[in-house]
Amino acid sequence: MAHPDELEALTKAFSGHGIHEQSLISILGKWQPEEKKSFRKGSPHLFIEDERNFERWDDHCVRLLKHEFMRFKNAVVLWTTHPWERDARLAKKALKKGPESYGILIEIACTRSADELLGARKAYHSLFDHSIEEDVASHINGSERKLFVALLSAYRYEGSKVKEDAAKAEANTLSNAIKDADKKKPIEDDELIRILTTRSKPHIQAIYKYYKEISGKNIDEELDVDMRLKETVQCLCNPQKYFSKVLDTALTKDADKKIKKALTRVIVTRADTDMKEIKEEYNSQFGAPLSKKIEDTTNGNYKDFLLTLIARGG
Repeated sequence: MAHPDELEALTKAFSGHGIHEQSLISILGKWQPEEKKSFRKGSPHLFIEDERNFERWDDHCVRLLKHEFMRFKNAVVLWTTHPWERDARLAKKALKKGPESYGILIEIACTRSADELLGARKAYHSLFDHSIEEDVASHINGSERKLFVALLSAYRYEGSKVKEDAAKAEANTLSNAIKDADKKKPIEDDELIRILTTRSKPHIQAIYKYYKEISGKNIDEELDVDMRLKETVQCLCNPQKYFSKVLDTALTKDADKKIKKALTRVIVTRADTDMKEIKEEYNSQFGAPLSKKIEDTTNGNYKDFLLTLIARGG
């Protein structure tokens, strides 16, 4: 009969994000047949017993475990991939998966530098013999198409100069477009799209400031009616706050496999960019260090790798 402590350790090893490989090796490697049978009998969340008292793996659990075993491998591959290729492949997968993954396109378009985004577009050409704009236009329909094509084809000015008068005027333009949302959707407003897809990030951050002076609220607070525009504004104006929320959602114990993938994506793509600021923002928003949340939620080599990556920025 399997020892209760060992059963508990195995249950923990199979739970959460990733697999605790060392527990599997140290416990399963020494078990006799009767102990393995006891494990199957005592793990109804993993095994199903049929009318002939035959215990078999639950097929759904097997599929989930495959994903968990793959997390460490996927993180290592993503980390060692050239950033341009990485973003190109992330964009391609997002387009294949459909609307629930289109937020990844906004991340790439709005949180990379002008040269990084241009590099991703070049890598997309080499990998898939299409332009990313071409594929976006063929996959995304309606009013969102114009936003996504413009965001992904942008090459923004990256200097620090901001024309304050223009920023104030455009804050008014955005305010009027959002106020008139009952007559015309903000995403259908050409001036709003022009501003968000062509202006420099410092300029848009100035608009963000003036918008609050005008309306008393932040732009993204008033864009709940359109999550694409809300995510665009957040990624352009406060990416650390945006990524902190994405990470916290991905670190929820009962998050589905699609949401969990964001944990690897965000940490790998931001480790050499602004991870220090993301950790500070996460602690401020959620009252706990990001490292502690990862420690409590993830397992094994995957956990160790993520903790190593987030420590790079200090």
